[in-house]
Amino acid sequence: MHPAMVSWWRSRQESCGDGGGGGGGCGPHGWGGARQWAGGYGRGGQGGGSDEGEGEGFGSGAFGVRRPLRFLAYKLELDERQVGELARVLDELKTERAQAEVDRRRSLSAFADAVAGDTFDDARAKQAAGQRVATAERLRDAVTSALGRLHALLDKDQRERLAYLIRTGVLTL
Repeated sequence: MHPAMVSWWRSRQESCGDGGGGGGGCGPHGWGGARQWAGGYGRGGQGGGSDEGEGEGFGSGAFGVRRPLRFLAYKLELDERQVGELARVLDELKTERAQAEVDRRRSLSAFADAVAGDTFDDARAKQAAGQRVATAERLRDAVTSALGRLHALLDKDQRERLAYLIRTGVLTL
């Protein structure tokens, strides 16, 4: 348990009237919130929040999970050097995906402009479609580059675990 949560957890248990036993009928499941913090992230616990049941409590986000660095560090049993490099890889991928989202919005605006006039602006629509293709290609290149860097970073067992996570859909690209 994170040290900052100890006082909150204790006060929550005391308010349940069971002196910290955890079964006094408080909270949505009668556990007073203690289960949420019992294992914590990276220790096999459920994590917390509304994402329980999705990817072992890690939720969803840019790399298929809400906290991809923490999730992969735990699942692949990475050392500190590997975690640092993985953080750089994921940061670059996150930046590319954010730029792809900006480009997607721009292309939507261009499509809307193409149909808004009295006549259909074919040139503008084709330009927007071309921008989408270019964005998809850039994102494709970023993902394959990230996977190549991960492959070089991981040992054989870690690569097999990563492949399993991708193959089973636990980790989405």
